[in-house]
Amino acid sequence: MKHLQWFPGHMTAAMRMMEENLKAVDGVIIILDGRAPFSSVNRKLDGLFKDKKVLYVLNKCDLIEKKDANFAISKFREEGKVAVAVSALDKRTVDALYDAIFTLLKEKIARNKEKGLFRAMRIMVAGIPNTGKSTIINALSGGKKTQTGNKAGVTRGKQWVRLRELELLDTPGTMPPAFDNQIYAKHLAYIGSMNDANIDFNDLAFELLKELSGKYPELLKARYGVSGNEEPLEMMNAICVRRGFLLKGGEFDYERLSAAVIDDFRKGRIGKIFLD
Repeated sequence: MKHLQWFPGHMTAAMRMMEENLKAVDGVIIILDGRAPFSSVNRKLDGLFKDKKVLYVLNKCDLIEKKDANFAISKFREEGKVAVAVSALDKRTVDALYDAIFTLLKEKIARNKEKGLFRAMRIMVAGIPNTGKSTIINALSGGKKTQTGNKAGVTRGKQWVRLRELELLDTPGTMPPAFDNQIYAKHLAYIGSMNDANIDFNDLAFELLKELSGKYPELLKARYGVSGNEEPLEMMNAICVRRGFLLKGGEFDYERLSAAVIDDFRKGRIGKIFLD
């Protein structure tokens, strides 16, 4: 598979906008994809927010096992970072996130009270594309207040969302300018954080099946009827036959196959998968 990279021009402007707005916020929450939380960390953002209170939010944790979420959170804690596992679809975890934000900022809130200041806490919401930043904001606010979508790059400008006790700044998704770790880059491509138009889906499905055959062969067998012991191309051929993804003359329709496998993964149909 060719070297993966995606850093369109608007992301440079987005990074500049976030830097300019940092003085206006009390803290930051960085939204990660729970299926690939370490891959989702943009180290450029880590450096940008080094002087702010930061909460790492592992979103989409309904798509992974609880043990994997706990493992990831423990790794962040080893680095001295505060992290919580959330599913925007689960009100209980969203409520826990709300509480975690105020726990993160309790010292700032206490100082404000001492000064007689009683204002909403301002939080910047950041992360790479398609991790669910806007969805998390909508869940916290109890309604649809920001634009959401299931593809990378939906949010292009800043959006302030005002709640009773919080003011949330939704920001565009930003990728690292370069990917030294191509395994992480592939994980981001799997979850849809890169622009699909720039990716060869046949190659991506091949790589995903190869990775899942080593980590989750039982899920591949349950979903596609393949053992996981085959070579990736053999699995692709077998799935084409089982699903009827065939062209005239009986040739394999890899385009349909690849789109179906990637869509199955992204929507959790293959099963609960932790990539990192």
